[in-house]
Amino acid sequence: MDFGLTSVVGITVICYLIGMLCKAWPIVPDKAIPAVCGVSGMLLGIAALQLMPDYPAKDVINAMAIGIVSGLAATGVNQLGRQMTAGV
Repeated sequence: MDFGLTSVVGITVICYLIGMLCKAWPIVPDKAIPAVCGVSGMLLGIAALQLMPDYPAKDVINAMAIGIVSGLAATGVNQLGRQMTAGV
């Protein structure tokens, strides 16, 4: 069974939640949240490489890249939702 895409979506969801926690914590400035999500995604990508046999990356560099993109996608999903509701 290939769960490669599911693991990437899972990283995005976890990074989204980390971003929401950062937003609720007043010490973290809003402009730092994308970086926090990117670094969180990178670390989760490396962990997924070690823990999940069906992870789409086969080396650390690609695992880091997939994780960073997934983390930044969480920020994009948040902004997409804000932009869609702002226009209404």
